Amino acid sequence: MPQLDTSTWFITITTTLPTLYLITQLKLLNMHYHQPPRQKNSHKQAPNSYWQLKWTKICLPYSQLQ
Repeated sequence: MPQLDTSTWFITITTTLPTLYLITQLKLLNMHYHQPPRQKNSHKQAPNSYWQLKWTKICLPYSQLQ
């Protein structure tokens, strides 16, 4: 029964790891990430939240008298 030749494994593994790292970095470099739109007046920020523009009604529980 022939034996498994492991003499080239070290070189194969040590060259594969940096290659995979570089390929991953190049893929990430070419990705386009979403950026939020820039505001015209950066020093003045108006509240854009939905809840800040409206009043909310607070209802009493049924157990309390009105």
